[in-house]
Amino acid sequence: MNDIAEENENQPMNTDELETQETVSEPGMGMEDITGEETMEELLGIYESSLSKFEEGQVVTGTVISVGKEKVLVDVGYKSEGQISIHEFIDEEGNINVKVDDKFEVMIEVWDEEEETVLLSHEKAKKVKVWDAIKEIYDADETIEGVITSRVKGGFSVDIGLLAFLPGSQADLRPIRNMDEMVNKTYTFKVLKYNKKRNNIVLSRRVLLEAKRDELRSTTLETIENDKVMDGIVKNITEYGIFVDLGGVDGLLHITDISWGRVKHPSELFSVGDNITVKILSFDFEKERVSLGMKQLTPDPWTTAVEKYPINSKIKGKVVSLTDYGAFIELEEGVEGLIHVSEMSWTRKVRHPSQMVAVGEEIEAVVLDLKPDNRRISLGIKQTVDNPWEIISQKYPVGTIIEGKIKNITEFGLFIGIDDDIDGLVHISDISWTKRIKHPSEVYKKNDTIQAVVLDIDKSNERFSLGIKQTQADPWESVAERYEVSKEISGVITNLTDFGVFVELEEGIEGLVHVSEISKENIKSPKEHYQIGDTITAKVMNINSDERRIGLSIKRLEEDDDDKYLEDFAKNMKPATSSFGELLRNNIQEQLEANKSQEDADTEEKDEK
Repeated sequence: MNDIAEENENQPMNTDELETQETVSEPGMGMEDITGEETMEELLGIYESSLSKFEEGQVVTGTVISVGKEKVLVDVGYKSEGQISIHEFIDEEGNINVKVDDKFEVMIEVWDEEEETVLLSHEKAKKVKVWDAIKEIYDADETIEGVITSRVKGGFSVDIGLLAFLPGSQADLRPIRNMDEMVNKTYTFKVLKYNKKRNNIVLSRRVLLEAKRDELRSTTLETIENDKVMDGIVKNITEYGIFVDLGGVDGLLHITDISWGRVKHPSELFSVGDNITVKILSFDFEKERVSLGMKQLTPDPWTTAVEKYPINSKIKGKVVSLTDYGAFIELEEGVEGLIHVSEMSWTRKVRHPSQMVAVGEEIEAVVLDLKPDNRRISLGIKQTVDNPWEIISQKYPVGTIIEGKIKNITEFGLFIGIDDDIDGLVHISDISWTKRIKHPSEVYKKNDTIQAVVLDIDKSNERFSLGIKQTQADPWESVAERYEVSKEISGVITNLTDFGVFVELEEGIEGLVHVSEISKENIKSPKEHYQIGDTITAKVMNINSDERRIGLSIKRLEEDDDDKYLEDFAKNMKPATSSFGELLRNNIQEQLEANKSQEDADTEEKDEK
């Protein structure tokens, strides 16, 4: 609106106005300027002529003459006072910031000569002045300060005396992740464009930052050189490293050059805007590429690892990573050692390191091997305690009876918990002297407490062999005493095969009647004559305790019955009354002796076999 006032002032005046200006001073002149010779009519003309200069939109200076509840009356040299709404002078806390005799510029909003009313605005007068200042700043290519008041669609609202718009792309050199951080902060801006009619002002902060960056860039390029230590600001973070602003020139600090130690992601150590110190590793002036390093500011810790971590020494470290094959332990920044799963326990079969350690845990270990050239240290935690296998043979010599609970049952045996996480194995063949056991679960169940005898301790292979049957005497050792050769016994058939009949004499003790010893007659298969569960009587032919075999014969038992019958017949014969009778008795006697000799020969032959 100030432009409108300027246009009116530049327009040519009519003759009446020109004559009036020759005789009248400017509006607001005092009565002392009047000569006293003027008539009343002339005075009214002078007064009305002075008032004709007021126009809506014009900015004039006024003086406060009174402050009311709703209006502030201001003298602007008109025949009646101008009015301003009291709300223009009330601050956020409700205080009225105006008083009588205050002088300030006001804009004429409404001027009604007939009604003799003048409505004024102090706020709009200030805005007119701001528009004038913005035009001057824009024309002179200067800057203006303002406060970002809020976020709006596409950018920010900025208070520079008037509300202006700051596009998000013009707020900084790079995209802003947290735009709320800029609200309520004061910055310096460049006016990109303005339109008073549309009440539109567009600002830029980026233009100023780019100019400053270009200035810094030239200075930095002149001073940058290899191996130089410089300060910079973290500009951007990626998974492979961080970009650092060295002063208008960006350098890359690769993740492998951040630390001598392990870095999973640069964001764990840095944030955008951080001030850091780096070393120039290489610089390509033509391409303006700069490679930076941070770990190079300190010595490589592996150069002193041999002195710090001698073999067999005990160390402390933190678990930083777990794999299927072991755990990595950080001894210091940049130095890590590996504990293989095989070096975690003397007795337990560790399938995964998580069974023994956890990430972040502080542990003690022993240095097993060190190769600084390969940057490798082998560690062990089982070596921090005595090997129980070294003392187990002294604690439990062979023949010792131990007691323990069954920890596991497999098809080949029982695992018995002893102590120090050492398990002893009772093989299925060492469970019973006599029972045929298909699976150990037929006899025992998990957590059963049993007694067993120590059979063998193999320290090199870490095997502890136990036996349950050895807690009792072997019944086969005395079987020859219980079942004498030629003794007649009875038993139950437990199995029938093509080659013979198995007969249970007592629990776990069986004898075999070979098919050839079943009968004098030729028998092709015992199944044609017997059934499992039948009770039979046979004669003990031979006993082999080492091979746990007893040979039986049904046929020999029948032959013994025949011989006994002949023997009894011979004894009961009356003295021979004829040569034929004598001859018959002698033949019977010879037959008995021959049978006896043949039986003894057969027995000896089978014993030899």
